[in-house]
Amino acid sequence: MKIALISATGFVGTQILNEAAARGHSVTALVRSPGKVEHLKGVTAVEADVLNTADLAAKLKGNDIVISAYNPGWSNPDIKAIHIAGSKSITEATKQAGIKRLIVVGGAGSLRAPDGSQLVDGKGFPAEYKEGALGARQALEDLRGESNLDWSLVSPPFSLVPGDRTGKYRLGKDEPVFDTDGNSAISTSDLAVAILDEAEKPQHVKQRFTVGY
Repeated sequence: MKIALISATGFVGTQILNEAAARGHSVTALVRSPGKVEHLKGVTAVEADVLNTADLAAKLKGNDIVISAYNPGWSNPDIKAIHIAGSKSITEATKQAGIKRLIVVGGAGSLRAPDGSQLVDGKGFPAEYKEGALGARQALEDLRGESNLDWSLVSPPFSLVPGDRTGKYRLGKDEPVFDTDGNSAISTSDLAVAILDEAEKPQHVKQRFTVGY
């Protein structure tokens, strides 16, 4: 499979890149700094700006699927607006490139609590992540109105940390996945496994899904 991976040097993107390369896929790693991309078999690093839609579309062409791990950065004071704009640009560029399949790494804030409310709206939601979570929620809503792409969005669980690849995970839809101890967690390595599994054998076309142990 020919994969265009956006933000291939980020917290999640790095693991997606490693997983895709290990599975033998051909990956175009679209990043701001190509020199930071790990030298792996089948990986080509390309400089790209997600806000330049026309240029991004040209660089996506020829791939079978786009996987986006885009995040403007939690310390960015305009993270909400930039996340929304960047996500819209990625969607539009994917369509302009003639690619039907798009997988997006979203946020956990739009997952639902037992009372049906979204976590980002709760009083206990961390203030430092709120603006980014609101941007990610809007990106999900924008995708839900998109009829011309076979999109999927994966919301990570509450706890997403570096860790070993076990290859094991459980799937959910709009509610967090908890383990027997009440934890909602997964390693970035196993999140990448779930994303590549979805890329290879789609189960959530035009849907959001989540994962956890």
